[in-house]
Amino acid sequence: MGDWEDTVGVVELPGGVRVRGRRIADPASPADFGLLLAPGPTPAWEHRRVRWPDFWVPTDRADALDALREALRRGYAGQRVEVACRGGTGRTGTALAALAILDGLPAEQSVAWVRAAYRPGAVETPWQRRWLRRLR
Repeated sequence: MGDWEDTVGVVELPGGVRVRGRRIADPASPADFGLLLAPGPTPAWEHRRVRWPDFWVPTDRADALDALREALRRGYAGQRVEVACRGGTGRTGTALAALAILDGLPAEQSVAWVRAAYRPGAVETPWQRRWLRRLR
């Protein structure tokens, strides 16, 4: 546990927890917990996979919210938490925005926040934006 070796893709949530977003296939410094939103390489560290089709929203809302809350809890416990999908933009951006909402950011600010803090193209589709508005 500790801080990140590098800060590429790392964002700070409203409560101060730092979380990394990335493409699932990119080489990365170790994390303590990974929230994987796509098929792909399995990291050496503890992880959880959520079924989340590309360009869509999670297939099981309850499982996704449980996984996001687990990631947030682990971040607050001092673990290095990462979120990863195939391209590192749509699903990852949506999940990072969701973490920010769960951490206190108003939902209507989440897309602008993640695009400024993480990637300009994060949260790619109207249904991802709608999912975020209905998150709580």
